[in-house]
Amino acid sequence: MFTKDKKEDDPEELEQESGPPNGGFRAWRTVFGCFLMQFCGFGYISSFGVYQDYYTRVYMTNYSPSAISWIGALTSFLAVIVASISGPLYDRGWFYRLMIVGSLLQSLSLFTLSFTKPGQFYFAFMVQGVIYGFGIGLTYAPSVAVVSQHFSSRKRTLVMSLVTSGSPLGGIIHPIMLNHLLNGTVGFAKGVRASAGFVSALLLIACLSMRTRELPVSTVSHTVVARKCSRDVLFILMAAGGTLFQIGFYFPLFYLQLDSTKHGIDVNFSFYSLSILSAASFIGRCTAGIIAAYAGVLNFTITSTVACSVIIISMIALSDMASVVVLGLAFGYFSGVYIALLVPLMTVLTPDLSELGARIGICFTFTSFGALLGGPISGDFLGSQYKWWIASLFSGLISFMGSLIFVVMRLIIYRRGINGSP
Repeated sequence: MFTKDKKEDDPEELEQESGPPNGGFRAWRTVFGCFLMQFCGFGYISSFGVYQDYYTRVYMTNYSPSAISWIGALTSFLAVIVASISGPLYDRGWFYRLMIVGSLLQSLSLFTLSFTKPGQFYFAFMVQGVIYGFGIGLTYAPSVAVVSQHFSSRKRTLVMSLVTSGSPLGGIIHPIMLNHLLNGTVGFAKGVRASAGFVSALLLIACLSMRTRELPVSTVSHTVVARKCSRDVLFILMAAGGTLFQIGFYFPLFYLQLDSTKHGIDVNFSFYSLSILSAASFIGRCTAGIIAAYAGVLNFTITSTVACSVIIISMIALSDMASVVVLGLAFGYFSGVYIALLVPLMTVLTPDLSELGARIGICFTFTSFGALLGGPISGDFLGSQYKWWIASLFSGLISFMGSLIFVVMRLIIYRRGINGSP
């Protein structure tokens, strides 16, 4: 079905106008397919806190929380850094190939994970950490960037934020499903298998829904784009700020459920802590594009990163159900805003959209190290004694340092007097 990345494969839907159509069946079904890709990609990564909790308490008790967090950290790392490969390939017209291969890898990973036996850390590390992360990496950046082909800059930020809202919606559904399956009568093997079937069906629908428009394929080499980025001060600051911020960003995603259960809060309630966080993140991503249209993409990004940093430090006060709800809702909303605006911010700062995929890949190459190091470093600070205040303080401060770099970006733009600044 997907033999060529050309409009000619679907002649009844040929676009007559040279610019983005800003709507229509072809455009909106692509948005729906991209939404499902986010639901099954980072939406599933958002549920790793369930695996972190289950592995720590039940399935891999011989390993420390820090060691177990390397599984989720590697998944997040590869999901982002592989964008340095998938981004340029997208620019060269490989969109459909990336979607198919990435989807197959995600499906294969989860079905294989269901055969993991108790204590088989390295098997889970390879299957869940490596294969699933690589599969998401092939699909993530292209499934967000392709939206820019169908919508002009006036609507692009809003539509991209709607697409990325698939991730927190997945972060609501997947944890609830996994908690009931893994901790219920179904068990690990059948539970993960059922989850794999659900994800595979949605990925198939996504692949059948997405379409590209016939646009000139980029002939600019990745090396040329990298040289341009190395001379772009704003791009460098954006990559540096995102990297520092994401070192602390993953602490609540990995440890909120475990934090809740270790503080003696009702286990059945703790199972919903990540879903509460993701529900607020869904609202944040849906509203990010609307608010950013008035406040500015960079201004709202700064607000969200500062707020997330303060909330992470405030996790020191987690002690009862009310604090879990408040912290989950607050962090979920502002983290959703940050994720929703990250790619639109790169889009605004990209003068030539034919280089967008490559620039996303280069930026994500740097920020991925924040995703890789965040969980394990926080786990080391946590230790076997579960010193939550140390891990919370470190994660919050390192995130705040990243947000300060975004503030520097705003000051540079203001002093340069750049018209149409983000």
